[in-house]
Amino acid sequence: MEIPASVKKSGHVVGIPYPSRGHVNSMLNLCKLLASENPLLKITFVVTQEWLGFIRSDPKPTNIRFATVPNVIPLQSQIASDIPAFFQAVTTEMEPPFRRLLHRLNPPATALVADVELRFPVAVARRQNIPVALLWTMSGSFHLSLHRLQSLVRNHSLKVDLLDDYEEHIPGISPAQLADLRVVLRENDLRFLQLELECISIVPKADCLIVNTVQELEAEVIDYLRAMFHFPIYPIAFPYFKPDASHLGANSDHNVDYIKWLHSQPAMSVLYISLGSFLSVSCAQMNEIVSALNTSGVSYFWVVRGEVSWLKEKCGDRGLVVPWCDQLKVLSHPSIGGFWSHCGWNSTLEAVFAGVPMLTFPLFFDQVPNSRQILEVWKNGWELKRSELRSEELVTQEEIVKVIREFMDVGSTKGKEVRDRALQLNGICDRAVAEGGSSNMNLKAFIKEVLCVQDHLV
Repeated sequence: MEIPASVKKSGHVVGIPYPSRGHVNSMLNLCKLLASENPLLKITFVVTQEWLGFIRSDPKPTNIRFATVPNVIPLQSQIASDIPAFFQAVTTEMEPPFRRLLHRLNPPATALVADVELRFPVAVARRQNIPVALLWTMSGSFHLSLHRLQSLVRNHSLKVDLLDDYEEHIPGISPAQLADLRVVLRENDLRFLQLELECISIVPKADCLIVNTVQELEAEVIDYLRAMFHFPIYPIAFPYFKPDASHLGANSDHNVDYIKWLHSQPAMSVLYISLGSFLSVSCAQMNEIVSALNTSGVSYFWVVRGEVSWLKEKCGDRGLVVPWCDQLKVLSHPSIGGFWSHCGWNSTLEAVFAGVPMLTFPLFFDQVPNSRQILEVWKNGWELKRSELRSEELVTQEEIVKVIREFMDVGSTKGKEVRDRALQLNGICDRAVAEGGSSNMNLKAFIKEVLCVQDHLV
């Protein structure tokens, strides 16, 4: 069917993320990219009422507007207490109000961009007779691993020992990825993993898959995914709104001028710490970390959620503790010498884009294979080892002090090697998102081929 010229030149895209921090941030960044690439494109960004309160004041292009659906019970703020229950509630409670909202939109939606983990958007888009693109907010490598696992589960029940009989006999999965999947099965709630696999099973029914990654960083995996699916795969990276020096001025976020504090620190002297937005370590482990930081002699900038007051009392003069920051702005600051991270995918990509080496400390799910990718594939980080993710055995103060002192010794041979590698990866990413780079071209192709929108200059 011939598409009218008026539709080709513009369109109305609806974006809907899974309602948690990493997913909302990823979808919003993608929508900002789309809106900036084609100013004629109208975008409605749909979030829960709770999430609108979090992002309402975020700067955005004028062609993006926010819309809301009711909150999911349990709320996002309670997600850590029962992740599978929240996951299930999202699927059942968000669909009816979203369908009603979609019917009320004026002008009508011409395409839907939705998070893989919502499950319902493909069916909704089919009823509306509009194309639907699914966004995968984790690594391409982990998507491939879960897809292979989902294929196995068709013939077997999901259980901890499911992979025990497999060595190197799963196509597209390396021995290291297979080992990571065994950890995922062993260390995560199988109810949550089953729900995740149900989401993966719906992906082939969409019109395309957007993967938040840099094609050159996961080239072999992207080739596997393209061979596996009948539709286009678009590797598009979108945590790269990197601030230049003129944007590193003072801030007033949460009444803490952390940029001013960073300006006062020597180059590459500060260890930035963030262990995620909703999972944390035990109180005993936290005490070991605090004691280590205060005796290490290393300056640190620590972002935490619920323990700010307690940590401020515990932390010494060399540390700054805040409840929130603009992470990419902080990582891009010249005083940052390393990033101690839980290895969530958004944080991992932001570190790569900022050219900052990582100290890996995975806590949950895809963070395990992300850590392996950092350590063994990209070689832009070190590991703070734990024998088991949920073991009662702690990483002691003495172990932490030893590792962070060595990690932050930027003049050592090993310190120079990991920082040189981090800068190499930074260069790969910068070229990918530049005009004519792989990510930039994939973005243009997605707009033209799936959204059916011509370049706004035409």
